[in-house]
Parts: sequence; structure tokens; C-alpha cells
Amino acid sequence: MDARQILTKYYEYANAGDWDRWCDLFAEDQVMDEQLAGHIEGLETLRSMMKGMGTMYRVFRNEPVHFLVDGEKAAAVSHLSAVSASGESVEAEVMNFFRIVDGKIAYMANYHDTVPFQVLSQD
Repeated sequence: MDARQILTKYYEYANAGDWDRWCDLFAEDQVMDEQLAGHIEGLETLRSMMKGMGTMYRVFRNEPVHFLVDGEKAAAVSHLSAVSASGESVEAEVMNFFRIVDGKIAYMANYHDTVPFQVLSQD
């Protein structure tokens, strides 16, 4: 898969709640700087963390708006709409940066307003 196809699958799998296939897009030695979860290294750590997504949100949709691809670097702008486990709504604009090496996501960072996610601490 090329970088654009990987980005498409990233959002497709997330929106389907298919976190196993979503994790398969990442390299074994992946590094992620996730604004809420912090610094995550290694695919097995990521897989373990993602097992909780189904209980954290009743609904989770992250719809891509724009993709920019330049070689192994890529960025995506998206809109996230979710409902927390307690029924609280989350709406946020998101920017993700990716470095894709040998058909896998080697590095990812996301940036968004953290205020809409404060409802997660109430769950």
C-alpha cells in the first residue's frame, strides 16, 4: 500500500471499530505521540492500549477532510465525532502527522483541542 492508501485504511478501520486491523497498519517499532494518551512506543503497547477503545466510546467517528502526502511524510485533517461511555458528546477538529516507512506507519502524532475530551474523565 502507498501512503494515501494507508491513510484511507487508517480512518476506515477506526470508523469500523476494527482496532486489530488498524494496529496492523503500524510498524513493530512504531512511535506515537498521542495528545491524550501520551508517548507510546512499540506495536504491542499500542495493541494493548487500543483494546479499551470499545469501552471508552459508545460511538467513534473520525472523518478525514484533507490528506497531504509528500514521500514518507503525510498529514491528515479530520473531524472527530464521538459519544463517551456515559453518553457525553465529543466534537473536535484533528490534525495527524504520519511518517510511513516500508508500507507501515513508523511515527504518528495527533493534535487537537483537548477541551472536548474532558467528558472522558467523567466516565
